[in-house]
Amino acid sequence: MAKTKLTRNGAVEKKLIGLADLVITAAQQAKDPTMAIPIRALSNVSFNERKGLLEMGSKKQARSFFNVGMAKKFMQTMLVADALAELQRAELTTSLREIYYRTKHTIQDSHENTFDTQDESDPIIEDLEVSLVALREELHVRAENGGSVVGPLVLGDDGDRVDCAKLGKGGYSVPSIVEPEYVEIRRCTADFVLLVEKGTQWNRLSEDKFWRRYNCVLLTGNGQPPRGVRRLARRLHEEYRLPVYVLVDNDPWGYYIYSVVKQGSINLAFESQRMAIPKAKFIGLSSADPERYELPRNVGIKLNEKDIARAKELLNYQWFQKPAWQVEIKRMLASGLKYELDALANKDFQYLTKKYLPRKLKEKDWLD
Repeated sequence: MAKTKLTRNGAVEKKLIGLADLVITAAQQAKDPTMAIPIRALSNVSFNERKGLLEMGSKKQARSFFNVGMAKKFMQTMLVADALAELQRAELTTSLREIYYRTKHTIQDSHENTFDTQDESDPIIEDLEVSLVALREELHVRAENGGSVVGPLVLGDDGDRVDCAKLGKGGYSVPSIVEPEYVEIRRCTADFVLLVEKGTQWNRLSEDKFWRRYNCVLLTGNGQPPRGVRRLARRLHEEYRLPVYVLVDNDPWGYYIYSVVKQGSINLAFESQRMAIPKAKFIGLSSADPERYELPRNVGIKLNEKDIARAKELLNYQWFQKPAWQVEIKRMLASGLKYELDALANKDFQYLTKKYLPRKLKEKDWLD
């Protein structure tokens, strides 16, 4: 656990204690302790076309102690809530991994563990976030740093001045918590933000000093961008009015990464209001680009069954109903191929930085 600059959040602590009170009150009244957990699934998510983001609905699932199918999950929820209350009292932050270990033990008189893997404890924290209407940061839980940033950006991190233009080509490791009370944006003179799916392409752009030539902030989440990266992009967009361009592989998974940045994710729809960037643009890699930039078909990868099924799912999502997106996805399916950003190296190692992106930006060739 790490001591950090925190203010004790009495409201959150009170909500966590309220869960314990729920159990005590139910026991005193000889009733089954039950809590209502909002459903985090597509069935409880809607697309707000006016706002351009995903929103969570009102459907909830009862989680009760005396229900055989729910007893373990109820117990897990209470264990995690107790650990989170401990953090509040001690004014500490901790990691998702440490929460898992803190709450893992063998249940008395059995051979069963409270948690077998972290895949069980992480969703419980998300359940508590949405149930208590408290952000993960307010619960004092952080994830591993999962992204990098470089460019004309000066941050304040725990009192330290961080100049993202003077940290070498490796840049600054984006924390999982980038709320203003933790990370201050002291200055930003960039013209736009380029959010890159892959660390390999981000490294190429950083090494070639693309950010300096085009006066931009380069961000990467090394795949699906974690909350810290998405939140920093949103803050730069919101506080400095910077356009955000998203660069991903040309495959269904890249399309979805873009949509998560733009509209929010299905699983974390309750976070869309502070995470999503409805005005973000898809700058590539487009299914039209292999022909436009004369990439040979042999650098494409044949779509597999999972790719095809996922692409067809995307076609049915309300937020992919714009004609341009229907054309984009159907063109990929018709080609039978997907292309990685890495394939641009077939033309030249610096093709991405010296030809592809400069042309994209000059021609304003992107999708909304």
